[in-house]
Amino acid sequence: MSLFKKTLTNFAIGSAKVDSSLKQEILFPGQNTNITIHVYGGCKKEKIDYIGLKLCCCYTEKIFNNSSKNNNEQNKKIKQSYTLSEWSSPYEFLIEARKIRNFSTTLNVPWNTPVTIGNAKVWLESKMKISMKIDLINKKILTVRPDPLMDSIFSTLEKQSLRIRKVVCKTVQGFDDLPFMQKFEFIPIPGPYYGCWRGLEFIARRTNGALKLWIDIDRNQKDSKKIPSSSFSKLKSHLEIPVQKTTTEAKMMILEYLDDISSQHVRPLF
Repeated sequence: MSLFKKTLTNFAIGSAKVDSSLKQEILFPGQNTNITIHVYGGCKKEKIDYIGLKLCCCYTEKIFNNSSKNNNEQNKKIKQSYTLSEWSSPYEFLIEARKIRNFSTTLNVPWNTPVTIGNAKVWLESKMKISMKIDLINKKILTVRPDPLMDSIFSTLEKQSLRIRKVVCKTVQGFDDLPFMQKFEFIPIPGPYYGCWRGLEFIARRTNGALKLWIDIDRNQKDSKKIPSSSFSKLKSHLEIPVQKTTTEAKMMILEYLDDISSQHVRPLF
């Protein structure tokens, strides 16, 4: 091999490459997805030490600098990534020059995987380590949609003339399974809650037995206080929908809950 080709190989140019493909175009929390990892041989035979997959998402964490007098520095926000599910090959192998090897596996899309709307991002990361060379990483952006029970919540709110305004993933305290939560913010358009509320926001936590919703209403009142995201898990009032409920029953439960919240409001301001 010429000195030029050796130099290119040392920088992983002309080396083996890794990619992955999914049989499903859309993923749903609580289900498995079938994945094929493709390893493409480079210009010579190489030893592959490791190949792996990670299902990842990102969220925002607020960092407070109490020693700073500048408020902007106190409220610094940084992006964090989190591994939802992962897989790795149990053995090393050789890949011949310009040959292709495929590996099939299954990854679980866990409950509470963020729905990919707003700034929520979920991706599949394929990683391969070649002996004596740098790690190679390939990222594929994915689409995640709500499961039927969660989707019934969205459709119910939409039929009540509530429209999604903002969706964010950020740090939350009080939950043991994940360091973040996905918060959905809605605003009313002309309909039953127009003029009564300025907005509604909620977070959801799905377990094997139930879907739990923590809902906060931003009322048209001067003394109303917005509940910070970090305090959602401390709220005693929440709606719990057993997974045995049908989507129709779940819709009725959310409507009754919204009516109960509305009855606590004195009068609309306009």
